Amino acid sequence: MNRLFAYVRVPGRTVRLAAVVASVLLPGVLAGCGLAVGKESAPSIPTDCPQAREPYSSRTPLFDLLIDPSARAVLEREAPELLSSPFGTWPTQVPSFATILAPRGMLAQAPGGAAKLAALDTALARVEVTAAARRAQCARYDRDPPALPAQLPRPAVLVYEKITGFVHPQSPQAVRDSLRALAARRGWSIAFTNNAAVFNARDLARFDVVVWNNVSGDGLTLSQRAAFRRWIERGGGFAGLHATGGDPAYFWDWYADELLGARFTGHPMAPQFQLARLRVEPGAGAIVAGIAPEWTLKEEWYSFERSARAGGARVLVTLDESSYTPVGLGGQDLRMGDHPIAWTRCVGRGRSFFSAIGHLPETYAEPNVAALTERGIAWAAGLAGAFDPGTPSGKCGRR
Repeated sequence: MNRLFAYVRVPGRTVRLAAVVASVLLPGVLAGCGLAVGKESAPSIPTDCPQAREPYSSRTPLFDLLIDPSARAVLEREAPELLSSPFGTWPTQVPSFATILAPRGMLAQAPGGAAKLAALDTALARVEVTAAARRAQCARYDRDPPALPAQLPRPAVLVYEKITGFVHPQSPQAVRDSLRALAARRGWSIAFTNNAAVFNARDLARFDVVVWNNVSGDGLTLSQRAAFRRWIERGGGFAGLHATGGDPAYFWDWYADELLGARFTGHPMAPQFQLARLRVEPGAGAIVAGIAPEWTLKEEWYSFERSARAGGARVLVTLDESSYTPVGLGGQDLRMGDHPIAWTRCVGRGRSFFSAIGHLPETYAEPNVAALTERGIAWAAGLAGAFDPGTPSGKCGRR
């Protein structure tokens, strides 16, 4: 089971409310969410998970091919090298890195990859996606919404934490701790959940901003995607932290290209964590006001297919590539030239803030990062004082 905690303002103090909700067990995600109590009935499985309506192909999540014996047999015959990771066999229970990979991306650059992909697509197209296979695919998605507290005074923040892909072992808990303290200091209501069924019109309407806490993997059904997109485009707020923008493959184009505005390509591995110089973008507005114009930080530095600036983002902080070694796995060249690391975007009337900073848990307590995160969330929530009149930062509109 999972637990949902809510922190609600009352005069002079903050009260924690807890509601036990049914969901799919996610090992590694629940550790910071409280103790389990009692027994819950088995959660119902949705029928509109994204891949279940699609025929198999090299673009299908590797996880979904591995859990179907017929599709797995095709992989064993056509691309046996995909059956294992550098650390052994792929887990076929979530969380699993296989949920954020697809054969196409894994084989595209390999010798003979084009021919192998063509053969794989032909063979996979012949495999029927049975009712049992669809149910197995949909089992990692949520159908029953969590029981939110009856009272959530505004402004209200929802922190979404479902992870089906890569689990950062300590940073999600560091985010929880920092956001609880932030909400108490600023008088915000805050709720935490890893149940994606909260993405429905009724529940989303109770919040000003949704923070995605190091989320990895596809977690929303088609109806949940549609509800979230409508809420954002009509004036809702999104704040994404680190791994939320760090999957090697995405299976929802709107999320990657419109809400985030950049697709992850890799991070350094020699070494993984490096000291680098960050620079505040001149004229970036109230979110970065008072933050050091330049500072250094040891972190895991993300690179992206293109600069978010090219897609219309308002860049807040950039990374100086001359201050670290941007070389990834297998010697991958991760240089971008213009290298934004935190930015905002307008999505319809809604607001999106993303910061790629934050693999290491101690990073969230670093003063510049803490200020950037706090103000970015406030901006995404549309709160007064977070906008600079006359700058692009404040032009998305408010509900």
